Amino acid sequence: MAEKPDIVPTGVSAHAGPMSSAVSRADVWFKREVMPLEGPLMRYLQFNWRDESEILDLRQEIYVRIYEAAKRRLPDQARHFVFATARNLLTDRIRQTRVIPLDASVNLDALEIAGDAPEPDHIVMARDELRRVQSALEQIQPRWREAIILGRIEGLSRKEIAQRMGISEGTAAQYLTHGICALVDLLHAASPERRKV
Repeated sequence: MAEKPDIVPTGVSAHAGPMSSAVSRADVWFKREVMPLEGPLMRYLQFNWRDESEILDLRQEIYVRIYEAAKRRLPDQARHFVFATARNLLTDRIRQTRVIPLDASVNLDALEIAGDAPEPDHIVMARDELRRVQSALEQIQPRWREAIILGRIEGLSRKEIAQRMGISEGTAAQYLTHGICALVDLLHAASPERRKV
C-alpha cells in the first residue's frame, strides 16, 4: 500500500534543518496537532463548500494560514484554531465573491455572516443545556464517555476512535452506541418537561 505523502503548506519544511527554533517548533506542532485533523477538516470543507474542485486549494490555504500564525505563536487549542481558520477562510471567500452561487451548500449561519447576535435568553438556555450535557457525560462509564468525545465532539471515525482507544472497531461502535443511549436516558430523565410530569 502506497504511503500517503505529507501535506504541508508551501514553505513548511518536512525535515528539521537550519531554521530558527520558533520555525522548528511550528513544524513539530503542525505535524503533531494539525495533520491528524485532516479528515475532519476535509469533511467540514466538503459539507460547507459545494465546488469540489476548490476543496484542496481551500485546505492548502487553511494550512498556510495556520502555519504562518504558529510561527508567531503556537495556538493553545489546535482543533478550535483549525476550524476557526477554516470558517474564516470560507467567510472571506463568500465576501470576496459577493455573489453566492445557487449551488453553494455553505451554511451561512454556521459561518456567522448574518451578524445577528443571539438573544440573551437563548444564550442562557444554551449554557444551561451545555451544563446538562456535561453533567450527563460525567455520569456514564469512562470508556463510553471517551468514545463519545472522540466521535461526536472531535469528529473522529470509528476506525480512528478504535486506534486512539486501543480497541477494535466493533468495540468502538458498541461503546458509542451504549454511551449515546445512556446519555439520552440521563438527559431525558433530567429534562425540565419530564420533571413536571
